[in-house]
Amino acid sequence: MTERHREIIVPERDLKSELRRRTRRDFLIAGVAAAGGIGAYEWVRHSKREDDVPWPQRRVLDFNRKLSEAYLSDSHLMPSYSRDRVEHLKPNGDIGLDPGVDLRNWRVQVSADDGPLVNVPVADLQSLPRVEMITRFCCIEGWSAVAYWGGPRFSEFTRRYFPRGRKLPSYVYMATVGEDYYVGLDMKSAMHPQTLLAYEQNGEPLKPEHGAPLRLAIPVKYGIKNIKRIGIVKYTDEKPGDYWAEEGYDWFAGL
Repeated sequence: MTERHREIIVPERDLKSELRRRTRRDFLIAGVAAAGGIGAYEWVRHSKREDDVPWPQRRVLDFNRKLSEAYLSDSHLMPSYSRDRVEHLKPNGDIGLDPGVDLRNWRVQVSADDGPLVNVPVADLQSLPRVEMITRFCCIEGWSAVAYWGGPRFSEFTRRYFPRGRKLPSYVYMATVGEDYYVGLDMKSAMHPQTLLAYEQNGEPLKPEHGAPLRLAIPVKYGIKNIKRIGIVKYTDEKPGDYWAEEGYDWFAGL
């Protein structure tokens, strides 16, 4: 055997000693890393809260919001699909879907900061230009499905029921009748051409579990913004509350 290929033999006691040394070192490194991670988590958890979440988390959410806002525009359209691509949409979430309410005589209470504007029967919405939209519904939990909606654009609804000549405020608040579930939208997102007040799904009237008689279909947002059974619409300059933002999620929730 040449000098170059000579086998190196380490005595067993030296090998065991080296393994013990490395094990202790790796254990200490892992312990320090774990302690640091726990410490960072506790620091974030006990930090001063802003909008009911720790301020470091709020900074990250605000950064995500600014990126999404900068990207959003009327020309930024989510992909559309053919009818043969439509999938089963899970009826995820039933907050505010009281089974005992009268859906046949449903009205949407429309107001602004300075008071009520009008109560709109859902039947009246069917006189607005109807749009069909087949887009992907994206859930914040990670699943998604291609969904088929029908109804007027929220921008058409606004042109019909918000007083002409008045400047649009910065936000829209939508809620179920008892305000058990509620969302806040920036006006730019609300007036996006793909934001619908849907009263149909798959060419048929909405089913109760999917938000009958009226829900929001807004594919530029995660599913948590697609509120079911809309009973209240308020135009406001004050940033409105949002159910899941108050649980620590991003208020903007844009895609």
